[in-house]
Amino acid sequence: MPALLLAGCVTPPADGSPKIQTTSEAKRESMQGAVSAPLRDVNLLQTKIPTVLLEAMADPYQRPHASTCEAIAAAILPLNGALGADLDEPAVDEDDLMDRGKGAAFGAVAGLASDVIPFRGWVRKLSGAERHDSLVTAAITAGGVRRAYLKGLGEARGCPPPATPSHILTGTPVKSQELKPRYPVR
Repeated sequence: MPALLLAGCVTPPADGSPKIQTTSEAKRESMQGAVSAPLRDVNLLQTKIPTVLLEAMADPYQRPHASTCEAIAAAILPLNGALGADLDEPAVDEDDLMDRGKGAAFGAVAGLASDVIPFRGWVRKLSGAERHDSLVTAAITAGGVRRAYLKGLGEARGCPPPATPSHILTGTPVKSQELKPRYPVR
């Protein structure tokens, strides 16, 4: 039985996508992620960091070997695969109320499963799980910086998307931030 548990120490997301996930995202994605929360807490189950993000951590501002639009786009595509859609790309799947409810339910199950471990915070710290989660977060940040840098290079060279940001409005418009009174005015 322990060998079976250790065989799955590095698991992809439940939907099969190569997108990297933080521990909290993995816990809320599926029942498998929620139930495996204690294994993540004792560092037996880790998120695998894609090579493209490890390279981005080493030097997010490294110039691409070739500065053509095709080379920049080819460098951005693996980052999109590891990080998911960028802010300038339309969201593929919007979470509806049922999906949000599922995420909350899986989070509750993960919380119950994690409560089995006494002194969970210390266990995470001593087992290295907290350090690995920090590494995953740093890799996601470095990948985002690398993608933005490459898109900036593409913008400077006049490349078409995906080698440059798409300047088409994809999200909801930002509400006006001007000051308004919070009380009725006559």
